Amino acid sequence: MENKEFQIEEFDIKLDTEEIGRQFVYIQQVDSSNAFLLTNKELKTHGTVVLAEEQTKGKGRLNREWQSHPGQNLTFSILLRKVDGKKVNIINLAASLVVAQAIENLFQLNTSLKWPNDVLIDNKKAAGILIESTSKANELDRVVIGIGINVNQINFPGKYLIEPTSVRKEFKNKVSREKLLSEVLNLFEEVLYKIDENPEDVLEDWKERCNMIGGKVKVEGAKETKFGIFDDIDKEGFLILKTGEKTERIHFGDVSLR
Repeated sequence: MENKEFQIEEFDIKLDTEEIGRQFVYIQQVDSSNAFLLTNKELKTHGTVVLAEEQTKGKGRLNREWQSHPGQNLTFSILLRKVDGKKVNIINLAASLVVAQAIENLFQLNTSLKWPNDVLIDNKKAAGILIESTSKANELDRVVIGIGINVNQINFPGKYLIEPTSVRKEFKNKVSREKLLSEVLNLFEEVLYKIDENPEDVLEDWKERCNMIGGKVKVEGAKETKFGIFDDIDKEGFLILKTGEKTERIHFGDVSLR
């Protein structure tokens, strides 16, 4: 399948932001766009975006490998500076929300969200998010949101927890990566303002797209597995798991319906 170079001019025309993506770095190959943005001292402007065609050490949550065919998908990272630590988890949810909204806006596909940060089309995984940060003197100095979207890739060899898909596969047509990336970044800038002013609205929008709330779930953490009802998400975006009369906050884990 042909791999088309990313057309920066085409992307730029559609980008309608003040800060997000205004400093834009396009790299053919990098170990990980998240690591690159977390450690590169020259890139320090809030809103900087790094798009990499190929990541040799791309990873998802729980250090899982994220494989992506060069030239077919979007694997990029966004740098945010001086972020309120209490908002990081809402930003994480908001990133998956805007990816879902962008896919819906452009391709009218039916998306849903899986806590904490997967975007599904027809219950198959189309995108994932990994948020990482560095701190300085009790303040989050850099927060980097890594986003991987399966755009034009059609085959996904290997074994997966959730069957993967791509926008092209579901839309039944080739997709403009430039258009999709600009739409995601435009929406992301808007949602950042919302998080400052009405974070509860962002959480409500997220919940509307999550089909798991109210269902019986299994939550697999690094050390233990828990079962219960996915009762809600709290005001910081953590999962509230109900087991019998007890409720507890879950900070991370893999959630599946049972």
